[in-house]
Amino acid sequence: MFAKLCPMARRSATPTAEPQRRSPSQRRSRERVATILDTTAALVVADGVDALSTRRIATAAGVPVASIYQYFADKEEIILELVKRDTAEMDEHVAATVAALGTLSIRSVVTATMRAFLDVYERRKEFVAIYFHGRSNRAVIEFCRERNQRIAENLHAVMWQAGLLTADADLARGRFAVEVGDRILEQAFRDSFTGDQRAIDDGIEMLVGYLERFATDAGRDGVSPRMSDRSARRSA
Repeated sequence: MFAKLCPMARRSATPTAEPQRRSPSQRRSRERVATILDTTAALVVADGVDALSTRRIATAAGVPVASIYQYFADKEEIILELVKRDTAEMDEHVAATVAALGTLSIRSVVTATMRAFLDVYERRKEFVAIYFHGRSNRAVIEFCRERNQRIAENLHAVMWQAGLLTADADLARGRFAVEVGDRILEQAFRDSFTGDQRAIDDGIEMLVGYLERFATDAGRDGVSPRMSDRSARRSA
């Protein structure tokens, strides 16, 4: 159900900035781009975004500086591509996590979504460094703003078609909840890569409490995905 209603992974790669100078179509080119991104990730985690330069990335990656400019215009474009890679992984993990839920409810969907983000933050610390510690790249800010809009649309569709929400729960309220969730995570991760667990737990309770104001009985008590699929087919 979730994979059909919430194609985050397919849609999250929508470009918001200038395209790369050269598409890495050959295997060697793809491997070089992957090396550049992995190296950038390690440098960001170790020293922060402000310490980055294309020359430093090239030296650490063991490639000529000219090779970087074959694929990226500058370090900002490298950072954006790194964010796109990490958020695509994040969205795939969210989709898989919610799809695996045995019971759909406001609480289960919100908790699963937030915990799925945390899973990826743990292994993609560069995203935490870029998005929460060094949010200065305008293209990254715009990309993530648009991504938050898509997340809101997709999760709202999942909850609505599962019968979890009343008519008062319009998309504007879904977008508000996603923006609040983003701020909760920013607050939790602003000083570390591990996050403030109490802030995360409290934030999840805040989101659940807000959305349960607009929950049906099924939204509060839960419904099996199979039952919600049948309900969606009847209403189609």
